[in-house]
Amino acid sequence: MPDFMAQWLNQNDIFTAMTMMEYWNGLVNTIQLVFLSLIIGLMCAIPLAILRTMKNPFISGPVWVYTYLFRGTPLLIQLYIIYYGIAQIPGIQDTFWWEIFREPFYPALLAFALNTCAYTTEIIRGAIVSTPAGEIEAAKAYGMNWWMRMRRLILPSAARRAVQAYSNEVIFMLHSSAIASVVTIVDLTGAARNIYSRFYAPFDAFIFVALIYLTLTFILVFAFRKLENHLLKHQRPVGS
Repeated sequence: MPDFMAQWLNQNDIFTAMTMMEYWNGLVNTIQLVFLSLIIGLMCAIPLAILRTMKNPFISGPVWVYTYLFRGTPLLIQLYIIYYGIAQIPGIQDTFWWEIFREPFYPALLAFALNTCAYTTEIIRGAIVSTPAGEIEAAKAYGMNWWMRMRRLILPSAARRAVQAYSNEVIFMLHSSAIASVVTIVDLTGAARNIYSRFYAPFDAFIFVALIYLTLTFILVFAFRKLENHLLKHQRPVGS
């Protein structure tokens, strides 16, 4: 093999390795951002959804305002406000919080977690209020107090009804994570943009990232389908 051909192949291998590493780092950042925001959002959404069902407007009202604001404004605007707004808080640059929020990952995580928490709160609230009244009356007849009814009956029943809607929220958050690149986070979309600017191959870069998103979406759909079948297996006819 001629020397120039061997040199060209070596350079091509280096470019391929660099490209794959760029995609891999973007995939890791995307999964971390989406996974952490979903976990934080879900943990906060459960108590907020319970408070949202309270008849006292001083308890449910602030939760409604929060969900209305974050569901009524674009996630990109929320990300900009948090990313650029934290630096404008007086005195924050002199505290340890600045060491955390000066990195773009944490403002993005905060924005994503607050956004998904608002949507998840309403999903769980809708599942809670749709609990059949007969089940609640039966629980009261057995002497269950409010907390016992909520823990043993209402929340498990609501989880079965909410899983399908929540799966859509998870997929929505995965797709929405593409905007994280606007605050310099190198996620999947940011990696594709870097590769495009480096090699001037927009179709190759973005089509490959689209295929990765499709694969991740397929995995999520499959996992939630299995979870839904498990939660609703008691409704299937015996022997099916």
